[in-house]
Amino acid sequence: MSDAVLFDARPDGIAVITLNRPETRNCLARDVREGLGEAWDRFERDPALRVAILTGAGDKAFCAGGDLKEMVETGMAVPPRDMFPLPYDTVELTKPTIAAVNGVAFAGGWMLAQACDLCVAATHARFAITEVKVGRSSPWAAPLIHMIPQRIMMEILLTGRPITAARAHEIGLVNRLAEPGDLMDAALELAGEVLEGAPLSVRAARETVMLATEMGRSAALKAARHASEHCYRSEDAQEGPRAFAEKRRPRWRGR
Repeated sequence: MSDAVLFDARPDGIAVITLNRPETRNCLARDVREGLGEAWDRFERDPALRVAILTGAGDKAFCAGGDLKEMVETGMAVPPRDMFPLPYDTVELTKPTIAAVNGVAFAGGWMLAQACDLCVAATHARFAITEVKVGRSSPWAAPLIHMIPQRIMMEILLTGRPITAARAHEIGLVNRLAEPGDLMDAALELAGEVLEGAPLSVRAARETVMLATEMGRSAALKAARHASEHCYRSEDAQEGPRAFAEKRRPRWRGR
């Protein structure tokens, strides 16, 4: 991997992925896109890694969005479908991800934060979908309707005005807030809470949430039951109750 995206595979099972172009506010230039794609692939393929945290270098920007200079130079019209390495969209992932937003998350930066399963934001962070300001569009924002109310989504997209981290937390876009110096600790704490769960249970839980956003009630229930069978039949499904009865911490095997 190049130094455009840093990858830290921690021994506790957490991967920390850092967009490392603070001088350009971590915008999604080609080298960042390529590095991020490689990072997601590495995370997915490593069985020792169970949760990923995505953040940006510096304290001013998580990601300021796409590279507008590149768009001008290439005369870009409709972006290629696979241009941006988005978790659970253009990139196949089966593990949970957390965005640790350490500054502005504008346009493509919001897109990345939205694509992650969970989001922790520094109190000085700001979020905006700014495409209307530069004549572009934001089809990737469609799933946002499952996260925030319609009228609020409409205002955000139609005006392009930034919202504060506090407002993002208020409307349900952000899970937790932290002071800037405590952001990574807060993200690691949240990742650690996810790690306490049985791996197959976490995977089934994540699938259940996504199925519920994509299907009607009856269809989602049926699909979620099917997605949970592997978890129910696992060794961990016996280990969890046994550990509880024996008043000890469970020893998850992930099988």
